[in-house]
Amino acid sequence: MKPNIIQQGAEAIIYKDNNKIIKDRIKKSYRIPEIDEKLRKSRTKSEAKLLEKASKIISVPKILKTEKFKIEMEFINGKKLSEHLDKFPLVKQKQILNQIGQYVAGLHNADIIHGDLTTSNMILVEDKLVNKKRGDKINLKNKDLILINKKISEQSEPNSGWASNFTMSPQKLEWGCELGGVKIFFIDFGLGYISKKIEDKAVDIHLLKQALEAKHFKNWEVLFKEFEKGYSKSKDYKDIIKRLKKVEARGRYKH
Repeated sequence: MKPNIIQQGAEAIIYKDNNKIIKDRIKKSYRIPEIDEKLRKSRTKSEAKLLEKASKIISVPKILKTEKFKIEMEFINGKKLSEHLDKFPLVKQKQILNQIGQYVAGLHNADIIHGDLTTSNMILVEDKLVNKKRGDKINLKNKDLILINKKISEQSEPNSGWASNFTMSPQKLEWGCELGGVKIFFIDFGLGYISKKIEDKAVDIHLLKQALEAKHFKNWEVLFKEFEKGYSKSKDYKDIIKRLKKVEARGRYKH
C-alpha cells in the first residue's frame, strides 16, 4: 500500500504507512544544495535526539528508524487534543491541562524546548487499562493478573482524581493520567531545541497560552490556571512565570 500524505508543511511532508509515521524533510530549491542538505540532515538528527530524550520524561511517539532526512516513528492511534478538549466536561479539561503542565515542567527541567507547544501537537489516546475500575483485574499477554487498585492507590496523590505516569515492573506498563482513561502524547518536535534560558521556556508557555485563548476560548483562563498548577513542579517556576509576563507585555510574539 502506498503511504498516504496526512500533512504537508513548509519544512516536511508527513506520511502514514500502516502503523508508521514518516516525516520527510523537504528539499529547498532556493538554498545552495550543499547547505540545504546539511540543514535538513542536522535538523532531522536534532529532532530525533529530542524525541529520544523526551521519551524518558513524557509520552511521545517511539522512533523506529532515522535516515538522512527522514524519521520513522510509531503511529499514535488517537485524536488531536485541539479538536476534542472542548468536548469533555470542564472538570476533565482542567485535569488534562494540569497533567500537561506537569509534562511541560518535566521537559523544561531537562532543558527541552518544544518550540510549537499547542494542543494541535498533542494526541489524546483512550487508555483501556486506565479505563478499568479500581480493583479490576487485567489479563495480560503473559497471563499475569495485576490489581489496578493497589498500583493507582500507591502512585496517585490523595483525591487528585488521576495518577501520574509510572511503570509497573516487570511488565513495564506505562500509565497515563486516570482521566477516565485518557493519555496525552506530545508530537512534532521539529522546532524544538535544548536551552537553559528562562526566556525560551517562557516563550514556550506563551505559545500554549495563545493556543488556549484562540482554540479553547470558552474556558481558556481557567484551563491556563490549571496548567500553571501542574507546571509549578518546574524547578524555575517562579522565574519563568515572571518572564512570561514580560514576554506578554512586549507583545513581540503576538500576531
